[in-house]
Amino acid sequence: MCTVLGTSHPQQHRFDGILRGFTLIELLVVVAIIAMLIGLLLPAVQKVREAAARLQSQTNLKQMGLALHNYHDVHQRFPPGYQSGYPGQPLLAADAAPGWAWASVLLPQLEHENLFHQLRRDLPCWAAVNASAVRNVPKVFLNPAAPNLGPTMLVRDGEGQILAEFGISHYVANNGMDESWAYELSDLSGIRGIGPFFRNSQTTIASVTDGLSNTVFVGEHTTISDKTWVGVVPGARVCPNDPARFPFTECDVAATLVLCHSGPSAGEDGLIHPPSFPTCHVCQMYAPWPGGNVLLGDGSVRFIPTSINANTWAALCSMNLGDVPGDF
Repeated sequence: MCTVLGTSHPQQHRFDGILRGFTLIELLVVVAIIAMLIGLLLPAVQKVREAAARLQSQTNLKQMGLALHNYHDVHQRFPPGYQSGYPGQPLLAADAAPGWAWASVLLPQLEHENLFHQLRRDLPCWAAVNASAVRNVPKVFLNPAAPNLGPTMLVRDGEGQILAEFGISHYVANNGMDESWAYELSDLSGIRGIGPFFRNSQTTIASVTDGLSNTVFVGEHTTISDKTWVGVVPGARVCPNDPARFPFTECDVAATLVLCHSGPSAGEDGLIHPPSFPTCHVCQMYAPWPGGNVLLGDGSVRFIPTSINANTWAALCSMNLGDVPGDF
C-alpha cells in the first residue's frame, strides 16, 4: 500500500478550521484601552458642550437686547423692572398688583406674541386666569447649561405657602449697585448707583448718562435660586436652592424674582459681588461657569470674569454716577 506524498491526514483539516477565541486577559486589555479613550474624550466633549451652551446663552441675551431697543423705539423708554399699580393710577411705593416683569413685557418683541396675548395683563400676574399661561417657558429665557432647568418654580411666602407657579428664567435685569427694593419710598434719588431696572422704572436712553456701552442691563442667574420671566408677587420670598452649598446667602424679597444688583448696599460699604463670585447671594448674578455673560445697554454681549475688579463691576452696574469703567 502506498501513500501519496503531500497529502495531509483528513483529521488535520478539522483542527485547522477551529478559530481560537479571546482570552480573558486580552478582553480586559481591550476594555482598559476603551476606558482610557473614553476618559480622554470626555473632557473634550464636555468643553464642546459648555462652549455650545455659552454661545446659546449669548444668543439669548442678544435677542433680549434687540427686543429692548425695539420696545424703546415704540414706547420711548425701556420696560419697567416690574409693574406695581395699573396704568393711569399713581405709581405705588410698595409691591402691588399686577406685578408683571420686564421680560413678560418683551414677549411680542421676542416672537412670542401668542403667549403675550394669553396673558390678562389687566389682572395680577398671579391671578387664577393667568395660571396656565404663566407656566410656559420660552426657550429664550433658558440657559442650557443651568442645573435648575425647571421648567417651573413655586413662588412661596415667608411661611412657605405657595402663592403661584411661574415659568422659570435664567436671566435677571440689573437693579444697580444698591438694592432699590430695600427702600419703601418711590423717590429713588437717594439710592447709590441705581441701575436701569427697578419697580415702575421708566428708563430712557438719555437717562443712562454713563453710556449704554458702559451699563449692564441683563445678566445670567442660575444655580443659587430660581428666577422667573413672569413677575413679582407681593410678600414672596426668594430662597437658595441649596443652602448647604451657598451658606452665605439668605432668603430675599419678592423683587429678586426678576432683579439682581451688584453691591455695595447701604450698610455694606465695599461689599461687591461680580458674576459667580463664591459668596454670591440670591440677589446677585450667578452663572454655570466662572464669571457670566451680560447684556450691555447698547445691545452687545460681554463675558465678565469673576476676577474682574470689583469697583469696575459696580461701575458697570450703575447708569448715572459718571463712574465710566474704561476697559474691562
